[in-house]
Amino acid sequence: MVKIRMRRTGCKNHAAYRIVAADERSPRDGKFLEILGWYDTQMKDPNFKLDVERVDWWMAHGAKPSTTVASLIRRAKNPDLKPHHARKSAKSAKKEG
Repeated sequence: MVKIRMRRTGCKNHAAYRIVAADERSPRDGKFLEILGWYDTQMKDPNFKLDVERVDWWMAHGAKPSTTVASLIRRAKNPDLKPHHARKSAKSAKKEG
């Protein structure tokens, strides 16, 4: 089965990731089928780029995204959507108000 997941690149203490389609049996940084984009944790917005057409193609052929990649796909398809850590919960909004 094919998974769409992140593959770690970059230096120590500066994580950067490539978003790849890979066989689920291959290791995290091992063999992959195709690079679909990138994600850099140190950059300000936009901190990722994703080839949505290829992601849709892989998903149509049975690939399953990881939870983190699924959230990046949602953000790529809807640019107005804020990342999870930037949204305020109802509890924190209630405390401030």
